[in-house]
Amino acid sequence: MADHILVHNTGEVATLNYGKTGDPLRGAEMSDRDLLMIDNGTEILFSDGIVSKIESEGTLTSEWEGSSETQLVDARGMAIIPAFVDSHAHMVWAGDRSDEITMRAEGLDYSEISNLGGGIRKTVSQTRDATKDKLSELFVQRLRSAKTLGTARIECKSGYGLDVSNEIQALEVMGISNPPISIDRTWLGAHDIPHGVSRQRYLEELIDEQLPLVCELKLAEYVDVFCEPGWFTKEETMQICEASTERGLDVRLHVDEFQDGGGLRLATDLGAVSADHVAKSSMSDREYANENGTMQTFLPGTQYVLGNRLNLPLKECEERGLAFSMASDYNPNCPSLSIPFVGSLAVHRMGLDPLTALVSVTRNPGTTLSQNIEKHNGTIEIGRSSSILVLPS
Repeated sequence: MADHILVHNTGEVATLNYGKTGDPLRGAEMSDRDLLMIDNGTEILFSDGIVSKIESEGTLTSEWEGSSETQLVDARGMAIIPAFVDSHAHMVWAGDRSDEITMRAEGLDYSEISNLGGGIRKTVSQTRDATKDKLSELFVQRLRSAKTLGTARIECKSGYGLDVSNEIQALEVMGISNPPISIDRTWLGAHDIPHGVSRQRYLEELIDEQLPLVCELKLAEYVDVFCEPGWFTKEETMQICEASTERGLDVRLHVDEFQDGGGLRLATDLGAVSADHVAKSSMSDREYANENGTMQTFLPGTQYVLGNRLNLPLKECEERGLAFSMASDYNPNCPSLSIPFVGSLAVHRMGLDPLTALVSVTRNPGTTLSQNIEKHNGTIEIGRSSSILVLPS
């Protein structure tokens, strides 16, 4: 492989690198082409995977053309955008829940299906029955699928083990060497209460057994809790998150998916980097999160598969200048890794500007993950690793 890759003869380039790229874009910034785009005729030089130069057409080819250490890539006038950052995905599980489509068609909601033995607990049983080799095989297949669909970095959660050995195993599966795309790991032991275990006993296991092992073995960077009525209470969520932050994990939370339970405000008070779902959060809590640095991450694909109205307040958040992201929520109930589909729902069904949608699946989610320069963060900028997509334009 060449030490240098020079992409030239481009169409428009969406660098998305305006301002301090560790901070999200908000409001009018998200759709400002003058701030975020470069016109046709740009050259981008990658040196050992890091963007080293961005210049106008002809500037770099005259210097590097003919070099045995440089691979030239002719973009043939096509557009360049940053590859996607998927900041909410459940990637390690086995089994199938396609029967729940029929159950939803018969009028059952998510909670009712769960109470009948479906939902998370069904997948937990199937995942526990799978071998580690099988889970690893499925995990790599999913990573490759995500890459094919344009994703270069993905946050992956456990959560379908729900006991010490199976939660640890899921996080170990995610720790493969040389993955197809960059991975950020999240411990989601608090995804549900496992069948046959009391709430109090499982809470003790989470804090006293799972958490210490996760941290001792350095298996995750984040903790997550399904903080929703019927699952984990706000008080339980606080206990788990406070114990986790004491051990060095950052917080991400599932909140306000089915009703406004004050989860987004709790996430903000806990210093969460991201609060996800947020379909039912109040606008006052959205503003509070924005003021205090907690990203709200919408998951349109989940609303779609559940048959809910696609009325997430994306446009209102943009108009109010509130930071937000979108992600796939890949899981057994929403088995799609397609960030382009997520963007399409936002643009064609919820009226979002295409550039705003792009920012919300690249740069903005990238700000909720580590800013290691060797990891793609959803921008094209000098001095850091950036993965790009070349698109007909």
